[in-house]
Amino acid sequence: MTSDNPSHGLARGIFAAIAVIGSVTTTFGQAQPEVPPAWEKSAALGLTMTRGNSDTLLFTGNVLGTKKSKVDEWMLGADASYGKNEGVKNNETLHGFAQYNRLFTENWYGYGRLDGMHDAIADLEYRFTLSPGIGYYFIKNESSRLSLEGGPAFIYERQGTKSRGYMAFRAGEKFEQKFNEKTKIWQTLEFLPQVDRLSNYILNGEIGVDTALTKKLSLRTFLQDSYDNEPAPGRKKNDLKLVTALAYKF
Repeated sequence: MTSDNPSHGLARGIFAAIAVIGSVTTTFGQAQPEVPPAWEKSAALGLTMTRGNSDTLLFTGNVLGTKKSKVDEWMLGADASYGKNEGVKNNETLHGFAQYNRLFTENWYGYGRLDGMHDAIADLEYRFTLSPGIGYYFIKNESSRLSLEGGPAFIYERQGTKSRGYMAFRAGEKFEQKFNEKTKIWQTLEFLPQVDRLSNYILNGEIGVDTALTKKLSLRTFLQDSYDNEPAPGRKKNDLKLVTALAYKF
């Protein structure tokens, strides 16, 4: 038997509304699952070729990947170059690296890094560098990053006819500035002196600019410099390379 009392119907309506509001409030009050960080990946390709009075070819390419979260940072990369001048090979390099950062605070982090390098023209068959250490972000926001890092390093290489391994110290600096959604610049510097013979050291640097042409495609120009104070016999200490390439984000 139902009651025809209007107050009963009003009460039932109020209770139903309260239940609905409570359900919606509970749903929105629940913590939303955190979206896992995604890899930012890009590949760049550059090609310079001349025919006629001169016959030259220079090919460059690189692949980069980064993933960053609140506590972890991954950076992976590989680059290569190959060139000929009048049919004679004058450029052949292959380089790859992997670095993992574990953030202790917003600015302090520990890292582990592995590099591999081959340069046929410099008579460097291979050079592997393993380096753990500590780093600090002096600037860290959406548009700018500046960090310094350092620690021990072990280098094993075959240069010329000799293979050797030695301990070194690694000091590195990285800077990146985004001016807007289309343009950014970056700069890196790395110094690796042998701990028991400071006259043997390696200095690597890079500076570049990336300008977006479309959402996926950009024009990338960068200058790389590699200085080896004790090169293979008959080789020069400094190698400088200016590259302009089209980069694709995927």
